[in-house]
Amino acid sequence: MVIVAGSIHVTNREEYLRGCVAIVDAARAARGCLDFALSPDVTESTRINVYERWESDEDLERFRGSGPESEQQTQILDADIRKYRISAVEAP
Repeated sequence: MVIVAGSIHVTNREEYLRGCVAIVDAARAARGCLDFALSPDVTESTRINVYERWESDEDLERFRGSGPESEQQTQILDADIRKYRISAVEAP
């Protein structure tokens, strides 16, 4: 299992998230996607929290393709997103 998590800061959070609706829908429908969410941070007005969970690196890479559209890319001020490989999952 692969988890992609972190945050991005954008110039206009509401506009950026509106532009991501189709991307979120496509990710959730993609083979191997277990979860995909982009959400506004409750304390930082420019921050978007990123959370993705995939069955494998191959599934993630197949979906990734080209990454953010160029218009979205220009809105990103900063990003700190990491990929984590998970070896086991258990109940808390």
